Amino acid sequence: MSVSMFEYGLFGRLRQSTGQDWQHYVSHPFLQQLGTGMLPEVAFRRYLTQDYLFLIHFARSYALLATKFHTLPEIRAAVGSLNHIVAELPLHVGYCAGWGLNEEQMAAEPEASETINYTRYVLDIGHAGDALELLVALLPCVAGYAEAGLQLLNDPNTVMDNNPYASWMQNYSSPEYLNGVKAAIEMLDRVGQERGASARFARLSEIFTTATRLESAFWQMGLNAAEELGNRR
Repeated sequence: MSVSMFEYGLFGRLRQSTGQDWQHYVSHPFLQQLGTGMLPEVAFRRYLTQDYLFLIHFARSYALLATKFHTLPEIRAAVGSLNHIVAELPLHVGYCAGWGLNEEQMAAEPEASETINYTRYVLDIGHAGDALELLVALLPCVAGYAEAGLQLLNDPNTVMDNNPYASWMQNYSSPEYLNGVKAAIEMLDRVGQERGASARFARLSEIFTTATRLESAFWQMGLNAAEELGNRR
């Protein structure tokens, strides 16, 4: 699969409507440094810890999405995504252990303001809006990681040999992950057709763009941790 898979349907329209915000997100300096292997380890550990906390709220968001649906196939799809996140958390914890982080440490870590801002925004959209609005708030994370992973693999500046972040890039560009993203994009199209996305596009674009900017802030949080450490030395 290539990045062209993100250019069609409702998702493609929303992605385009963000202007430069989307490209800033999927080509963020955090990712560029990760691709070359030059990302400071402290930045990545900060990201991993907060991502653990983020995933807990992301699971809550999919549980909420299930309550917004009315048909069994839709409910199954939302619960399937929820179960996938819950099942993936132990794998995430195992990966983090390789970076000197255990689950007890991560669970005890205070949530960064960037984590709170993003996760509570998504949950607020879910509580106040319908299934379509919540899906739109969730998709920048789901699809953005796939696009970022594919871009990194196709970038001539990316280094895979002896890159400590190689497995991270491979995970988010793997066929299994990309198939899940494709299914999520197709679900967005179906729900959008059923719930009048065209007439609501301005509001949906606002939600999508805000979530995209909050994703960029999440990457920046990692770089800020490295900068703060440098300033203390």
